[in-house]
Amino acid sequence: MQTAYIALGSNLGNRLARLRQAVSGLQRVAVLVRCSPVYEGPAHTLMPNDVSPDFLNAVVEIQTDLGGTDLLHACQEIERQGARCRRAPYAPRTIDLDILTFGELTCNTDQLILPHPRLQERRFVLQPWFDLAPETYIPSPIDSTVSAVLASCRDKINLVRTPWLLMNERNETST
Repeated sequence: MQTAYIALGSNLGNRLARLRQAVSGLQRVAVLVRCSPVYEGPAHTLMPNDVSPDFLNAVVEIQTDLGGTDLLHACQEIERQGARCRRAPYAPRTIDLDILTFGELTCNTDQLILPHPRLQERRFVLQPWFDLAPETYIPSPIDSTVSAVLASCRDKINLVRTPWLLMNERNETST
């Protein structure tokens, strides 16, 4: 079993329901260990004047027997079931799942790059991950802990920690 951390995000439709559906989908292919708090914050866009709905973001920790590419395909299937439409980079989306790390695996293929190539630039990923597992090691080329990467992150977006849970104390998806 490998430990993987997966970022979840949604800024279209019932965002919280989409995150919870993604958690349920992950529970069908892996052992869901923990979920971070849910944060709300502005969308990253390509153009400074683009207007896009705010995102809800969280990070989950899973244990899985799947390989990296198989986990990627499972995440993409969860996105498909959540009506994810890949129109353009940074476009609004019903659900987004990004594998941040997969054990200490590093890879750079056409399909999968690990660790996630832009995670150190994204406070909306680092803050919930910090709340979940601050001393998690992020392999090369980052080669640091989540807490150290968050401390040096230049992204200063305003995130608000919400009261919402993705799982209850019994590891069941919240309703």
